[in-house]
Amino acid sequence: MNRPQRPVPRAAEGQVRIVGGRWRNTRLAVPSLPGLRPSSDRVRETVFNWLMPRLPGARVLDLFAGSG
Repeated sequence: MNRPQRPVPRAAEGQVRIVGGRWRNTRLAVPSLPGLRPSSDRVRETVFNWLMPRLPGARVLDLFAGSG
């Protein structure tokens, strides 16, 4: 049986939303620069939800300086 989906607050343009922990739902300003494309909060939340059962009690910093 599928759980009902709760609405996910989306960050506004030029902002990134923290998706977990003490600062959950806090928004951070992101500069508008060519080529800068932060991951959507939905993608980050999904990745951490997949990892959570495999890393119980872990503290994780999503600090990705991507390559593409």
